[in-house]
Amino acid sequence: MRTAGTAWGHDPATGRMTLTVDDTVGAAEVAALRATAARVGAVLRHEPGRLTTLIAGGEAIYAGGGGRCSLGANVRSGSTWYFVTAGHCTAAGSTWYANSGQSTVLGSRAGSSFPGNDYGIVRYTNTSIAHPSAVHTYPGLLTINGVGSPYVGQRVCRSGSTTGVRCGYVQALNATVNYAEGSVFGLIRTNICAEPGDSGGPLYDPATGRILGILSGGSGNCATGGVSYYQPIAEILSAYGVTLP
Repeated sequence: MRTAGTAWGHDPATGRMTLTVDDTVGAAEVAALRATAARVGAVLRHEPGRLTTLIAGGEAIYAGGGGRCSLGANVRSGSTWYFVTAGHCTAAGSTWYANSGQSTVLGSRAGSSFPGNDYGIVRYTNTSIAHPSAVHTYPGLLTINGVGSPYVGQRVCRSGSTTGVRCGYVQALNATVNYAEGSVFGLIRTNICAEPGDSGGPLYDPATGRILGILSGGSGNCATGGVSYYQPIAEILSAYGVTLP
């Protein structure tokens, strides 16, 4: 099922598949999807807005090619430091900056995977930049206390450079989102809103300080509400052979 503007995932709490459509999916496609959902016993749900990647640990990072995203987490391999963010972000530029005027370099892209996955990694080249293992909670910092395993119903928060910290609940695991640019698989779905520029920011458990994932995209906004999807952090760390500090 690769229709742009749709997403699906399994809710283990109910044992049913949920199929989501956004405002860009036409009436004929909705009818066909409704029939498919009925045939397999899935729940069809409409989410206002458009499912998009949200380019525009939570702090703003700026692509040399244009665009702003959010830093997901600082990581390392031996003595080499990196940060991870969304892959649709790293696809936008090879050099990354700490400010919109692009006078403070952070580093250079070392890897990027999108679509299919949605994660990328940037190697720090600026040795004067601190890279704490923490989430920006606007205005404070929350120390990251390892990697967590998300579960449906878990209360979680995310941090992003556009809308700050927002909290909600995990709704589904192993979700697929069909963006205009292509499909992304194996995502965490939440009922937390997000907006452009929040992409790449961390999803975490506020009770334990464990990081769960980084923001891929979503639909809706923080004025009217929405949903958001996250690439699991454990997969990213494994893909690049890096660890949290």
